[in-house]
Amino acid sequence: MISPEKIKEALKQYWGYDAFRPKQEEIVRNILDGRDVCVVMPTGGGKSLCYQLPAVLQSGKTAIVVSPLIALMQDQAAQLAQMGIPAAVLNSSQSWNQQRETERLAEAGEFRLLYLSPERLAKQEMVEWLGKVPVSFFAIDEAHCISEWGHEFRPDYRQMKLLRKEFPDKPIAAFTASATRRVRHDIIEQLKLKDPGKFIASFHRPNLNYLVAACDSKTQDAKLLAILRKHAGSAMIVYSPTIKRVGSTVAMLRENGIAAIGYHADMDGAERKKNQERWMADEVNVLVGTVAFGLGINKSAVRAVVHLSLPKSIEQYYQEAGRAGRDGKPSDCFLLWQKKDAGLLAYFIEQISDAAEKRRSWDRYHEVRGFAEAKECRHKIICNHFGEKVAWENCGACDVCLPAVEWKTSDREYRQRDKEKKAPAAAVAREIDTELLAALKRWRVERSRADKVPAFVILHDSTLEHLCLAPPRSLAELRQIPGIGDLKLERYGKEILQALRGS
Repeated sequence: MISPEKIKEALKQYWGYDAFRPKQEEIVRNILDGRDVCVVMPTGGGKSLCYQLPAVLQSGKTAIVVSPLIALMQDQAAQLAQMGIPAAVLNSSQSWNQQRETERLAEAGEFRLLYLSPERLAKQEMVEWLGKVPVSFFAIDEAHCISEWGHEFRPDYRQMKLLRKEFPDKPIAAFTASATRRVRHDIIEQLKLKDPGKFIASFHRPNLNYLVAACDSKTQDAKLLAILRKHAGSAMIVYSPTIKRVGSTVAMLRENGIAAIGYHADMDGAERKKNQERWMADEVNVLVGTVAFGLGINKSAVRAVVHLSLPKSIEQYYQEAGRAGRDGKPSDCFLLWQKKDAGLLAYFIEQISDAAEKRRSWDRYHEVRGFAEAKECRHKIICNHFGEKVAWENCGACDVCLPAVEWKTSDREYRQRDKEKKAPAAAVAREIDTELLAALKRWRVERSRADKVPAFVILHDSTLEHLCLAPPRSLAELRQIPGIGDLKLERYGKEILQALRGS
């Protein structure tokens, strides 16, 4: 039995946090007690800590984490290594020798976490090999992929049901950011979870301003430019419906004096990674990507997310738009859609041969089309979609509940009256010294290049902001900053103090 004090001690030692976010401690406790859990926690709610912390506390045992993206697995393993937590990835991008060495260390219980893809775990020989590993529990990330009713169904996730059969005494923890009530029930059924602890966080993100505008091909570009100019100097994501459109949008933005970079699945892997890291490090503020971009992106200070077409579902829109404002500050989520988007979605749905999947796709289409055309509070529609009933009539944070957006005739910016006044009080933060923040970001980029890891792996944006709000003058004071654990203090403490003094 691991005491609450021991849990809090690990939270401080490795993550540098004094307190948990809502529901985190109870989820950790359930997993440590050997209970299955099903967790639905919106993007930025701190899901990964919920399985990383109980893994850390079980010495000599290994948590097996199933994750759909190689890049995401590698980033998480790199972050854990920076915190002094032994973790590894086992995937096809590694050499045969690397894979054998990782397997040898895993069998010896050397890792607290081991990341696998669902495709790899679907192989019978991998399940048999896991029998040699001292497994603590299984964590299934992006668990909605197991459900045909989910918006990203992946057949390989169906093989996860083998885990209960092969490892009946090991707890299974399922995590997702966006699952309707029907999908939640399906996750529990497919994974054969036994009397699981169910943790459903609120889907209401009050600091996000949902703004939907029907456009044509001429007005869409003008509106996009206006949004990006309004948020100049801040991190932004623009979601494009096609790879071709990513290229043309980046070119259009550059022609209009806005630095932007692209991200899509057909890019060379090294270029894609470089572009993501440049955006993460604030070298370029605007990233234009397809839906391939974003899973697992841990950047808290994104001020705007813009969709240039209708998403396939409300769940997809919620997940992607939710990458804005993870620091709790007011942020804008624009859906700039055209009638032809609906026609294109309908065309692709008609190409689906499976009758049941075609019917589900049409259901999702009607829901997202209804969301775009509705005259009802956007926040309310989203919450209702996920089965959360809300009482308000006016949210004060969407285009339906606020006065209409005024697009200035030059389209150089937009304005929405009362937005600042109606932003939630909790989201209004103290002013941050921008020069000091810039100096810390410069140090972080240099350090990340020297360590050959992404900048956000060194320190998160939120930690840099805490450093600016109350600049520490000693290592003891630095240790009190959220996000700085023991190893990061030892590794970077003196450099951080020097960067603060030299700015």
